[in-house]
Amino acid sequence: MSEYTNDTAYHRPVMLAQCLAALDLQPDGRYVDVTFGGGGHSARILEKLTTGHLYSFDQDADAEAEAEKLTRPQFTFVKANFRDLTSELQQIGALPVDGLLADLGVSSHQFDTPERGFSTRFDGPLDMRMDPDGPLTAADILNDYKEADLHRIFGMYGEVTNARTLAQTIGAARRGRRLETIAELKQAIQPCTPRGKENKYLAQVFQALRIEVNQEMQALQEMLLQTAEVLRPGGRLVVMSYHSLEDRLVKNFIAKGKFFGSVEKDFFGNESKPFEAVNRKPEEADAAEVALNSRARSAKLRVAIRN
Repeated sequence: MSEYTNDTAYHRPVMLAQCLAALDLQPDGRYVDVTFGGGGHSARILEKLTTGHLYSFDQDADAEAEAEKLTRPQFTFVKANFRDLTSELQQIGALPVDGLLADLGVSSHQFDTPERGFSTRFDGPLDMRMDPDGPLTAADILNDYKEADLHRIFGMYGEVTNARTLAQTIGAARRGRRLETIAELKQAIQPCTPRGKENKYLAQVFQALRIEVNQEMQALQEMLLQTAEVLRPGGRLVVMSYHSLEDRLVKNFIAKGKFFGSVEKDFFGNESKPFEAVNRKPEEADAAEVALNSRARSAKLRVAIRN
Protein backbone atom coordinates (compact mmCIF):
# COMPACT_ATOMS: atom_id res chain seq x y z
CA MET A 1 0.00 0.00 0.00
CA SER A 2 1.26 3.50 -0.83
CA GLU A 3 2.39 5.70 2.03
CA TYR A 4 -0.07 8.29 0.69
CA THR A 5 -3.15 6.04 0.94
CA ASN A 6 -2.44 4.33 4.27
CA ASP A 7 -4.24 6.86 6.41
CA THR A 8 -7.63 7.65 7.86
CA ALA A 9 -10.57 9.27 6.14
CA TYR A 10 -10.63 11.73 9.04
CA HIS A 11 -7.28 13.28 8.16
CA ARG A 12 -4.66 12.48 5.55
CA PRO A 13 -1.28 13.12 7.19
CA VAL A 14 1.15 15.19 5.12
CA MET A 15 4.70 13.93 4.45
CA LEU A 16 4.10 10.93 6.68
CA ALA A 17 7.18 8.93 5.65
CA GLN A 18 9.45 11.98 6.00
CA CYS A 19 8.10 12.81 9.48
CA LEU A 20 8.63 9.24 10.69
CA ALA A 21 12.17 9.15 9.28
CA ALA A 22 13.00 12.54 10.83
CA LEU A 23 11.97 11.33 14.31
CA ASP A 24 14.53 8.49 14.03
CA LEU A 25 12.09 6.26 15.93
CA GLN A 26 13.48 3.71 18.38
CA PRO A 27 11.20 0.85 19.59
CA ASP A 28 11.88 1.70 23.23
CA GLY A 29 11.81 5.49 22.78
CA ARG A 30 9.52 8.08 24.32
CA TYR A 31 7.81 10.42 21.83
CA VAL A 32 5.36 13.31 21.76
CA ASP A 33 2.95 14.23 18.97
CA VAL A 34 1.79 17.69 20.05
CA THR A 35 -0.83 17.89 17.26
CA PHE A 36 -2.83 14.64 17.30
CA GLY A 37 -5.56 15.88 14.92
CA GLY A 38 -6.95 12.83 13.11
CA GLY A 39 -4.21 10.62 14.54
CA GLY A 40 -2.55 9.74 11.23
CA HIS A 41 0.98 10.43 12.42
CA SER A 42 0.36 9.05 15.92
CA ALA A 43 -0.99 5.72 14.62
CA ARG A 44 2.11 5.17 12.50
CA ILE A 45 4.49 6.17 15.31
CA LEU A 46 2.79 3.61 17.57
CA GLU A 47 3.38 0.85 15.01
CA LYS A 48 7.13 1.35 15.49
CA LEU A 49 7.10 1.15 19.31
CA THR A 50 7.50 -1.95 21.50
CA THR A 51 8.41 -0.90 25.05
CA GLY A 52 8.39 2.79 24.12
CA HIS A 53 5.55 5.26 24.67
CA LEU A 54 3.74 7.97 22.70
CA TYR A 55 2.05 11.00 24.29
CA SER A 56 -0.29 12.89 21.95
CA PHE A 57 -1.72 16.34 22.63
CA ASP A 58 -4.90 17.92 21.28
CA GLN A 59 -7.54 20.23 22.73
CA ASP A 60 -10.27 19.21 20.27
CA ALA A 61 -13.07 16.89 21.48
CA ASP A 62 -13.30 15.31 18.00
CA ALA A 63 -9.58 14.47 18.18
CA GLU A 64 -10.12 13.00 21.65
CA ALA A 65 -12.85 10.73 20.26
CA GLU A 66 -10.53 9.66 17.44
CA ALA A 67 -7.75 8.94 19.98
CA GLU A 68 -10.01 6.46 21.79
CA LYS A 69 -9.55 4.11 18.81
CA LEU A 70 -5.84 3.79 19.67
CA THR A 71 -6.15 1.43 22.60
CA ARG A 72 -2.52 0.28 22.89
CA PRO A 73 -0.88 0.50 26.34
CA GLN A 74 2.01 2.41 24.74
CA PHE A 75 -0.31 5.38 24.05
CA THR A 76 -1.48 8.26 26.23
CA PHE A 77 -3.77 11.04 24.97
CA VAL A 78 -3.35 14.43 26.66
CA LYS A 79 -6.34 16.76 26.20
CA ALA A 80 -4.50 20.07 26.35
CA ASN A 81 -3.09 22.88 24.24
CA PHE A 82 0.53 22.23 23.32
CA ARG A 83 1.50 25.49 25.01
CA ASP A 84 1.15 23.47 28.27
CA LEU A 85 3.66 20.90 27.03
CA THR A 86 6.14 20.85 29.93
CA SER A 87 3.65 20.97 32.80
CA GLU A 88 1.45 18.23 31.28
CA LEU A 89 4.40 15.89 30.65
CA GLN A 90 5.80 16.59 34.12
CA GLN A 91 2.48 15.65 35.75
CA ILE A 92 2.54 12.19 34.16
CA GLY A 93 6.28 11.59 34.65
CA ALA A 94 7.05 11.56 30.93
CA LEU A 95 10.25 13.65 30.80
CA PRO A 96 12.61 13.73 29.00
CA VAL A 97 11.46 12.58 25.53
CA ASP A 98 13.42 11.29 22.52
CA GLY A 99 11.45 13.03 19.80
CA LEU A 100 8.68 15.59 19.29
CA LEU A 101 6.48 16.04 16.23
CA ALA A 102 4.37 19.13 15.52
CA ASP A 103 2.16 19.21 12.40
CA LEU A 104 0.81 22.76 12.48
CA GLY A 105 -1.93 22.27 9.88
CA VAL A 106 -5.65 22.28 10.57
CA SER A 107 -7.01 18.74 10.23
CA SER A 108 -9.11 17.85 7.19
CA HIS A 109 -11.94 16.90 9.53
CA GLN A 110 -12.07 20.42 10.98
CA PHE A 111 -12.13 21.95 7.50
CA ASP A 112 -14.83 19.52 6.36
CA THR A 113 -17.19 20.14 9.30
CA PRO A 114 -19.33 23.17 8.33
CA GLU A 115 -20.42 24.07 11.88
CA ARG A 116 -16.77 24.56 12.92
CA GLY A 117 -16.54 27.54 10.55
CA PHE A 118 -13.00 26.84 9.26
CA SER A 119 -13.80 26.47 5.57
CA THR A 120 -14.83 29.01 2.95
CA ARG A 121 -16.62 26.20 1.07
CA PHE A 122 -19.63 26.02 3.38
CA ASP A 123 -21.96 28.37 5.14
CA GLY A 124 -21.87 28.05 8.89
CA PRO A 125 -21.22 30.05 12.05
CA LEU A 126 -18.12 32.25 12.23
CA ASP A 127 -16.49 30.11 14.90
CA MET A 128 -12.99 28.73 14.03
CA ARG A 129 -12.08 27.61 17.56
CA MET A 130 -9.69 24.64 17.73
CA ASP A 131 -10.87 24.28 21.32
CA PRO A 132 -14.70 24.38 21.11
CA ASP A 133 -14.76 25.69 24.70
CA GLY A 134 -12.39 28.58 23.91
CA PRO A 135 -13.54 32.09 24.85
CA LEU A 136 -13.14 33.84 21.47
CA THR A 137 -14.83 33.16 18.11
CA ALA A 138 -14.25 34.65 14.67
CA ALA A 139 -17.62 36.44 15.04
CA ASP A 140 -16.37 38.13 18.23
CA ILE A 141 -13.30 39.43 16.38
CA LEU A 142 -15.23 40.66 13.34
CA ASN A 143 -17.89 42.42 15.40
CA ASP A 144 -16.00 43.68 18.44
CA TYR A 145 -12.41 44.46 17.40
CA LYS A 146 -11.50 48.02 16.44
CA GLU A 147 -10.89 48.60 12.74
CA ALA A 148 -7.20 49.30 13.46
CA ASP A 149 -6.86 45.88 15.09
CA LEU A 150 -8.65 44.17 12.20
CA HIS A 151 -6.27 45.97 9.80
CA ARG A 152 -3.27 44.65 11.78
CA ILE A 153 -4.58 41.06 11.94
CA PHE A 154 -5.44 40.81 8.24
CA GLY A 155 -2.15 42.39 7.21
CA MET A 156 0.07 40.41 9.57
CA TYR A 157 -1.62 37.00 9.79
CA GLY A 158 -3.33 36.86 6.39
CA GLU A 159 -0.84 38.94 4.41
CA VAL A 160 -3.88 40.55 2.79
CA THR A 161 -2.73 43.38 0.47
CA ASN A 162 -5.77 45.64 0.99
CA ALA A 163 -6.03 44.94 4.74
CA ARG A 164 -6.98 48.53 5.63
CA THR A 165 -9.81 48.64 3.07
CA LEU A 166 -10.98 45.21 4.24
CA ALA A 167 -11.10 46.38 7.88
CA GLN A 168 -13.06 49.51 6.89
CA THR A 169 -15.49 47.44 4.79
CA ILE A 170 -16.17 45.13 7.73
CA GLY A 171 -16.52 48.15 10.02
CA ALA A 172 -19.21 49.58 7.75
CA ALA A 173 -21.03 46.25 7.32
CA ARG A 174 -21.31 45.55 11.04
CA ARG A 175 -22.84 48.93 11.89
CA GLY A 176 -26.27 47.71 10.84
CA ARG A 177 -26.10 44.20 12.31
CA ARG A 178 -23.67 41.61 13.67
CA LEU A 179 -21.88 39.36 11.23
CA GLU A 180 -22.65 35.82 12.42
CA THR A 181 -22.26 33.48 9.40
CA ILE A 182 -19.69 32.78 6.71
CA ALA A 183 -22.21 33.77 4.02
CA GLU A 184 -22.75 37.15 5.72
CA LEU A 185 -18.99 37.76 5.89
CA LYS A 186 -18.48 36.84 2.22
CA GLN A 187 -21.31 39.17 1.19
CA ALA A 188 -19.99 42.00 3.38
CA ILE A 189 -16.46 41.88 1.95
CA GLN A 190 -17.47 41.26 -1.67
CA PRO A 191 -16.69 44.91 -2.66
CA CYS A 192 -13.01 44.50 -1.73
CA THR A 193 -12.57 40.88 -2.87
CA PRO A 194 -10.39 40.79 -6.03
CA ARG A 195 -12.21 39.37 -9.05
CA GLY A 196 -10.82 36.07 -10.27
CA LYS A 197 -8.90 35.59 -7.01
CA GLU A 198 -11.83 35.10 -4.67
CA ASN A 199 -10.75 31.71 -3.27
CA LYS A 200 -7.20 32.78 -2.48
CA TYR A 201 -8.38 36.04 -0.91
CA LEU A 202 -10.98 34.33 1.27
CA ALA A 203 -8.39 31.75 2.35
CA GLN A 204 -6.11 34.58 3.50
CA VAL A 205 -8.94 36.29 5.41
CA PHE A 206 -9.93 33.01 7.08
CA GLN A 207 -6.32 32.17 7.95
CA ALA A 208 -5.92 35.53 9.69
CA LEU A 209 -9.10 35.06 11.72
CA ARG A 210 -8.23 31.47 12.67
CA ILE A 211 -4.75 32.46 13.86
CA GLU A 212 -6.18 35.26 16.02
CA VAL A 213 -9.03 33.14 17.43
CA ASN A 214 -6.63 30.40 18.53
CA GLN A 215 -3.63 32.61 19.44
CA GLU A 216 -1.64 30.33 17.14
CA MET A 217 1.52 32.42 16.90
CA GLN A 218 1.78 32.93 20.68
CA ALA A 219 1.04 29.25 21.39
CA LEU A 220 3.64 28.13 18.81
CA GLN A 221 6.34 30.33 20.35
CA GLU A 222 5.53 29.07 23.86
CA MET A 223 5.59 25.44 22.71
CA LEU A 224 8.88 25.78 20.80
CA LEU A 225 10.64 27.37 23.77
CA GLN A 226 9.57 24.40 25.90
CA THR A 227 10.96 21.82 23.44
CA ALA A 228 14.46 22.65 24.69
CA GLU A 229 13.31 21.57 28.17
CA VAL A 230 11.46 18.39 27.26
CA LEU A 231 13.84 16.84 24.69
CA ARG A 232 16.90 14.96 25.88
CA PRO A 233 20.30 15.80 24.29
CA GLY A 234 20.29 14.12 20.87
CA GLY A 235 16.47 14.18 20.78
CA ARG A 236 14.70 15.12 17.55
CA LEU A 237 12.48 18.17 16.95
CA VAL A 238 10.30 17.74 13.83
CA VAL A 239 8.01 20.62 12.84
CA MET A 240 5.80 20.93 9.76
CA SER A 241 4.37 24.37 8.99
CA TYR A 242 2.00 25.58 6.28
CA HIS A 243 2.55 29.31 5.97
CA SER A 244 5.50 31.68 6.03
CA LEU A 245 4.70 33.19 9.45
CA GLU A 246 4.96 29.81 11.19
CA ASP A 247 7.93 28.67 9.14
CA ARG A 248 9.86 31.85 9.96
CA LEU A 249 9.33 31.32 13.70
CA VAL A 250 10.44 27.68 13.47
CA LYS A 251 13.47 28.53 11.30
CA ASN A 252 14.62 31.32 13.64
CA PHE A 253 14.12 29.21 16.75
CA ILE A 254 16.18 26.32 15.38
CA ALA A 255 18.91 28.66 14.12
CA LYS A 256 19.13 30.93 17.17
CA GLY A 257 17.12 29.50 20.06
CA LYS A 258 14.92 32.62 19.86
CA PHE A 259 12.50 34.24 17.44
CA PHE A 260 13.98 37.69 16.90
CA GLY A 261 17.45 39.20 17.03
CA SER A 262 20.80 37.44 16.78
CA VAL A 263 21.98 34.25 18.45
CA GLU A 264 23.32 34.65 21.97
CA LYS A 265 27.00 33.89 22.71
CA ASP A 266 28.85 32.95 25.88
CA PHE A 267 31.87 34.73 27.39
CA PHE A 268 34.20 33.01 24.91
CA GLY A 269 32.13 33.90 21.85
CA ASN A 270 30.65 30.41 21.40
CA GLU A 271 27.06 30.35 20.14
CA SER A 272 24.60 29.35 22.84
CA LYS A 273 21.60 27.67 21.22
CA PRO A 274 19.65 24.54 22.12
CA PHE A 275 19.29 22.99 18.64
CA GLU A 276 21.29 22.15 15.52
CA ALA A 277 19.41 22.06 12.21
CA VAL A 278 19.53 18.74 10.33
CA ASN A 279 18.77 20.37 6.98
CA ARG A 280 19.43 23.99 6.05
CA LYS A 281 16.42 24.15 3.73
CA PRO A 282 13.04 22.71 4.72
CA GLU A 283 11.84 19.49 3.12
CA GLU A 284 8.78 19.76 0.87
CA ALA A 285 6.24 17.27 -0.44
CA ASP A 286 6.84 15.73 -3.85
CA ALA A 287 4.55 16.17 -6.85
CA ALA A 288 2.88 12.77 -6.35
CA GLU A 289 1.76 13.65 -2.84
CA VAL A 290 0.62 17.15 -3.81
CA ALA A 291 -1.49 15.62 -6.61
CA LEU A 292 -3.24 13.41 -4.01
CA ASN A 293 -3.44 15.97 -1.21
CA SER A 294 -3.50 19.66 -2.14
CA ARG A 295 -2.81 20.68 1.48
CA ALA A 296 0.71 19.24 1.10
CA ARG A 297 1.60 21.96 -1.41
CA SER A 298 2.50 24.59 1.18
CA ALA A 299 3.98 22.24 3.80
CA LYS A 300 7.56 22.81 4.97
CA LEU A 301 9.28 20.28 7.22
CA ARG A 302 12.16 21.36 9.49
CA VAL A 303 14.18 18.98 11.64
CA ALA A 304 16.66 19.71 14.43
CA ILE A 305 18.67 17.79 17.03
CA ARG A 306 18.85 18.87 20.67
CA ASN A 307 22.40 19.92 21.64
